[in-house]
Amino acid sequence: MIHPTTSMRGAFLALAILGAAPLAGASVPVLGVATVQAKDQLVASVLFEGNRRFTDAQLLTMVDVSASGIFTQQRLAADTESIRQAYDREGFRSVSVTPRTEATADGRVRVVFVVNEGNRAGIAAINFTGNNAINGGNLKGAMLTKETGFLSWLLKDDSYDEQKIAVDRERIRLYYANRGYPDTQVTSVGEYDAAKNAYFINFTINEGQKYSFSQVGIETSIPGLNTNALKGVVQTGEGGRYSVTELQTTIEDMTYEATTQGYSFADVRARLERDAANGTFKVTYLVDEGPRVYVERINITGNDKTRDFVIRRELEFAEGDPFNRALIVRGRNNIQALDFFSAVNVTTAPGSAPDKVVVNVALTEKSTGEYGATAGYSTVDGILGEVSLTERNFLGRGQYLRAAIGASQAGRTFDFSFTEPRFMGLKVSAGVDAYHRINEETTASFYGSQATGGALRAGIPLTSDLSATVFGGMERKLITDTKDNPRYRSSLVVDGKEFYKAFAGYTLTWNSLDDTKKPTEGLYATFTQQYIGWDHNLIKSEGRARYFVPLMEDSGIVASLKGQAGVINDLSGTGVHAVEAFNPGSQLIRGFESRGLGPRLASGEYLGATMYAGVSAEISFPIPALPESYGLSGAIWADAAWVDGLPKIGTGAAALSPVDAGSMDVPWRTSIGASLIWDSPFGPLRGDFAHVLNKSSSDRTQVFQLTLQTLL
Repeated sequence: MIHPTTSMRGAFLALAILGAAPLAGASVPVLGVATVQAKDQLVASVLFEGNRRFTDAQLLTMVDVSASGIFTQQRLAADTESIRQAYDREGFRSVSVTPRTEATADGRVRVVFVVNEGNRAGIAAINFTGNNAINGGNLKGAMLTKETGFLSWLLKDDSYDEQKIAVDRERIRLYYANRGYPDTQVTSVGEYDAAKNAYFINFTINEGQKYSFSQVGIETSIPGLNTNALKGVVQTGEGGRYSVTELQTTIEDMTYEATTQGYSFADVRARLERDAANGTFKVTYLVDEGPRVYVERINITGNDKTRDFVIRRELEFAEGDPFNRALIVRGRNNIQALDFFSAVNVTTAPGSAPDKVVVNVALTEKSTGEYGATAGYSTVDGILGEVSLTERNFLGRGQYLRAAIGASQAGRTFDFSFTEPRFMGLKVSAGVDAYHRINEETTASFYGSQATGGALRAGIPLTSDLSATVFGGMERKLITDTKDNPRYRSSLVVDGKEFYKAFAGYTLTWNSLDDTKKPTEGLYATFTQQYIGWDHNLIKSEGRARYFVPLMEDSGIVASLKGQAGVINDLSGTGVHAVEAFNPGSQLIRGFESRGLGPRLASGEYLGATMYAGVSAEISFPIPALPESYGLSGAIWADAAWVDGLPKIGTGAAALSPVDAGSMDVPWRTSIGASLIWDSPFGPLRGDFAHVLNKSSSDRTQVFQLTLQTLL
């Protein structure tokens, strides 16, 4: 048995020896016990091997050992998992990340992450259950997540991400809520198939009852408020289907209209009275005086590149102005419309007093510069290509800058464009354009030209749908006609002839489309008129319009009717020179070559026309059985065009040739056909197959043409 006193003496002796150990030196063992002093290792460098999806710079932001500079096994394990999760979010389910450490000569450690990415998991199929009113193709079009298609390697839009799926559920719900279904519920399940290395996503939809708007009224407690002006902005018309977006837009527009009348604190709310038996909502907009609260401060964060004033001018209110929630929403939408930011979050916080509020604008910037080279083929211009530099937010000032060099079998182009969207702080855009265009001599045009010019322009918004642009500029055009074959010598111009012109005019644009990229409803129209002087004396007028209407609700089938016309009024009394005449072709009526219809000489040289008119009816539709991610659709159409009016026939190097009567014996041309449209990453391409029904004897036709699709 050990005596307690002996035990205590032993304990005190041990403590004394341990306390004296540092005096003897840390490396000297005391009573057979060695002491170890812990020491953190410094990181010499962090390297990555095998990574293709993420760059080294992107991976460095994910690892803590790089930021801290201190190596520990815990940090290494956490960084390995961080990299793996980043790959997992991008769809690389089979990724493996193996860390490796290497000692350096100076006692530090080099960390190497070896990444084996494997194959990226795609989206095998997106399925819907319960969607009786809206087809799956339209719902897929509303989603951010896409099925794996032949362009997925480029677009990278087929990765499975829970956060993105949550956004897609909300987008589907909103899609229904804007089409008469306010009570729709959406759930989803994603299942990973290891054999296919792909996900199957299943959405279950409970649509609920469909509703429309019945009576719409306005009630106000503000004396003197002109409610008739408020009625003009109502979008929830009686009999129209329920739409949460139209409700919100009407509230915003009403608030803005009341503000313009001098009622800065007006507050608009919508009172909805549901009639489930008839499937209607009675809407009453209540316009009352809101609390008198003022904006104390506007804080803007996240705009590392974009200047503060570019953002503030979109808010339509400043510090010290009355606070109005509708203007906050309107300002957020304006900032999003700039397309400079991937995320725009506007919140409010209490100010320094009960009647003050702080507005916080948090932004996430995205790339606004585009450096690209494109190549393609057109049946009009043959093989073509372009190298361009575009910056939509030049120097962070919201300015637009573009420089491009293009080439085709028919010539070369050099273009420069600059636009200031808010000239002198006003809601007026101002810009300058300069160009140099070379058109080669061909058997279709007989002569070539080199045109160098520039113009100044200013754009003015007149209403929410109507805008005006005024412009003016000058151009020098040098004619080239050097063909050795006299058959193709021009009878209209001579080699080396120069034409100078000064021009000034305006353009009116009406745009009420629901979507400018893929419109389904609304009207887009332009009217341009300009005076051209110097070596010419004429007025050129052109008008174009296209109206879109959905044939079947939410089916993707859209009908459109397009009309266009132009006329040149000669003021000189000697006629319009051919270099300023219209050259209508496939852009007026499909099935005809460029410069393929209208007056021409017996030699075959094209004259052009001083008057034209055309109308086109088209029905576009999604192609059944093809995945929506392919971006393919079809169309059937019918065109009719009228071309007339002879330009002035000058004297050239070759003998004058009489006008070919066969080029004008039938003024009306008609054609029908079908098209295949591809929404490619470079823009919507369409191939048109045409059958000409009616033409003049000397017109030149073509069965197929490939062009970029435009609104007009």
